[in-house]
Amino acid sequence: MSRQIRPILRAVCSLAWLAVLAVPLVSPLAAATVPIEGPDSTPAPSLVVSGFVVASYMYSSKTVDSTTNLVVGRLFDRYSNAFMVNAARLTLDRAFVASKLDAGAHVDLTFGQDAEVIHSTGPFALGPNGDIQQAYFVLNMPTKNGKGVQIKFGKMVTLMGLEVIDTPLQPNFSEGNLFNFVENFTATGIELDFKPSNVVDVELRIDNGWDRVVVNDGQKSFMGRIGFASGNTSLGLLGYWGNMEAETSDAARMGAEALLNQKFGKSSFWVQADWGTEKANAALPDPTQDAKWWGVSGWLATDASPALNVALRADYVDDTNGFRTSGVLGFPASDGSAQKIWSLTGTLNIKAFKGALVRPEVRYDHSNLMVFDGETSQVSAGISAVYLF
Repeated sequence: MSRQIRPILRAVCSLAWLAVLAVPLVSPLAAATVPIEGPDSTPAPSLVVSGFVVASYMYSSKTVDSTTNLVVGRLFDRYSNAFMVNAARLTLDRAFVASKLDAGAHVDLTFGQDAEVIHSTGPFALGPNGDIQQAYFVLNMPTKNGKGVQIKFGKMVTLMGLEVIDTPLQPNFSEGNLFNFVENFTATGIELDFKPSNVVDVELRIDNGWDRVVVNDGQKSFMGRIGFASGNTSLGLLGYWGNMEAETSDAARMGAEALLNQKFGKSSFWVQADWGTEKANAALPDPTQDAKWWGVSGWLATDASPALNVALRADYVDDTNGFRTSGVLGFPASDGSAQKIWSLTGTLNIKAFKGALVRPEVRYDHSNLMVFDGETSQVSAGISAVYLF
């Protein structure tokens, strides 16, 4: 067994054992003392089909250069002066029965222009504009506190951050710099979830690394998260470790994240902070130095009326060695110099019709480098329309 894998397996096995001790499984002996009332009559959950459609238009003051309409540093809203069919999502979900030993499954199929930029390495792409975003099996083991212990096995979205691939589920339409440059999109592996109490939840995951379905070098990565929630306040703490570069066991990446949410009245406030580093290796702009990066983001969303929500975001990323932004999303290849980027975003979430959401948005991006077609900043404005079913 690889020396790199042993510490991960020991840590996860230890945490899993603590989870079982903290949340005891329903004892077969205790169950035998309960009068038998006949077979379990709890109906099995049916297959639920849901999804959404997102389309958008965006215009930016700058593009990568004068010959293309690609916008620097942008993910789903990456084309200027263009209409986009961002995503047609189809979700198939068979939930488990929490009160008994039961299994379920979840599949997310994404079609549209967003799928092109979230493809993992491996065979799960459904052509250039299609992706099996998630596909995992869930085994539920009931516990005394009724919360259960779940094991997930398959391809899953990241545990990191507030923002997600499914843009209708977040305050703003465009993805912020933390989502784009310091987080992974998906992971393929196995995950243990449990809730030792009403205020604590834990997720532990071993996977093939960031955005990799198949790896030929056997490298594995670990990510763990613990969440605390009480009243209108919640806090999530996350850490990760693993060798992410192909064909090398000497490029360990590690990092940590904190995400705080505070609700007050009709408003919600979030703060997210990330820090990461990767050991010096040939994949870095400067292979002689460890790469380091950190970022912070804040959101404020408030309901101005039942049909209108206003969401504001400010974010900042310090890519100390230029590694996380080098040659990514229109940024030029880095020579190892630091890039510091920040943005301000304002979004109106208009609930125009039942199941529909219209989202006008304006955004300002800035860098310490002249990466926006020879300038240090760009301004953009656009609108998206969403229908959820």
